[in-house]
Parts: sequence; C-alpha cells; structure tokens
Amino acid sequence: MYWEEGQQGAVYRVPDDVVDLSFKIRCRSVPADHAYSLKTALERVLPWLADEPQVGVHAVYGADSGNGWIRPDGDAAVIHLPRRVRLNLRLPKRLVEQGTRLEGHTLDLAGYPCAVGESKVLLLSTHGTLFARCLTPAASDEETFLNAAARMLAELGIHPPKMMGGLSRVIRTPEGDVATRSLMIDGLTPPESVLVQQRGLGERHELGCGIFLPHKGIDAVRGEPRGAAEERRRGAVAV
Repeated sequence: MYWEEGQQGAVYRVPDDVVDLSFKIRCRSVPADHAYSLKTALERVLPWLADEPQVGVHAVYGADSGNGWIRPDGDAAVIHLPRRVRLNLRLPKRLVEQGTRLEGHTLDLAGYPCAVGESKVLLLSTHGTLFARCLTPAASDEETFLNAAARMLAELGIHPPKMMGGLSRVIRTPEGDVATRSLMIDGLTPPESVLVQQRGLGERHELGCGIFLPHKGIDAVRGEPRGAAEERRRGAVAV
C-alpha cells in the first residue's frame, strides 16, 4: 500500500513499512511529564514493546503544552487534553496487528486514566520541515546540540540546510533524569523526510525522544516558537 505525492514532476511513493498507529482516547488530562508512565502503562498491555528498538511512543500533548516548545512548569504540572487528541505509536508494519490489541484497555498514567479506543494507520509525511519535541543527547548550548544532531543526520546521508534547537526539558524516570532538547529540521526532500521519521534520531524513543512530526516551517517560528500546528499531510489505510 502506498500514498503518492508529486515532487517536481516526479512521483515519490511513501513506503508503509513504518507507520503511525493512531488511537482514539478518552483522557481529560495527563501529567506534563508523563513519558515514563505512558511507556510502562503500554508495556503492561503490550509487553513486547520493551524489546522492539524500532518502536516509538509519541507523548500525548494538549493545548497547554505548546507542542513541546512551551509546557507547564513543576513536577505536579498537568496538561488538559482536548477531546480530539490521539495516542500514537510509531511501529514497523509487521507489528501493527499486535499493536491494535491496545484497543479497549484503560491505561494508568500516574493516576490519570486513559481509555483507548479504535485505531487507524497513518502513513508518514513527506513534508520538508520536521519537528521533534525532545531529542537526546541534549547539550548545555545550542551549537553543541545542533552539531550532534547534524552528525546523526549525516550518518543517514542527510545534510539539511536549516536546523533550529528549541527549549530544554527533563524526562524523569526511576533510573534517573533524561535531559532533552527539541529540534526542528528544515529543507528535507520527501525521501529524506520519510527516512528521518522512520529511523528517528538519538535514543529513548520509548520515551518519545527523537520522534519527528511535520511542522509548518522554520521561518514561521524564528521569532517566537509555537510548535507543530500544521496537520500531517498524509493518508490513512485500513488494517
């Protein structure tokens, strides 16, 4: 199954070997720092997630979170979620059927219930600007962080013309704090964009790190970062 999009007279076919499995959820609010509780709640229902390095877990974000650029302060901070928010897992195609077994379960996110509904498969975007809400390893200064990101991209054969680091944040886990920083990449070709989304960057994808989504563009946020406001330009296919 492919989704076709024209690029300068040519046709690029988006492969479906890695997709997002997107679930409806009923969840009024979650802790602002919920990455670890989400990971552990998912693994209780789908224990194989812990052994799959290709799997990525998208954090759940609402209006108060600013999509990773701005977020509530303090360990007890809470994100209030709109009704249309979804829970997304980035999975290899071979794991999609197993992933749908999450439907009908209620996850406990540090005391906040999250009821999981029906799912659909979303193909990855070909958009030229991508955004990751958090990326490891983080660095104390933006230049060092961007140089590290450029090296990781170079390992994929990608040399983007523009990148911008965002705010730093810490993900708390029982094993210790995970320091992260957000990253925007601009000027990617459709194949490069899909590759970055398929592979991700850095470590701790199970905590939502290094997972990229399409963004409106780096020029639009140069003055004041606002996060990924644009919907994905991609299709949905039935499983």
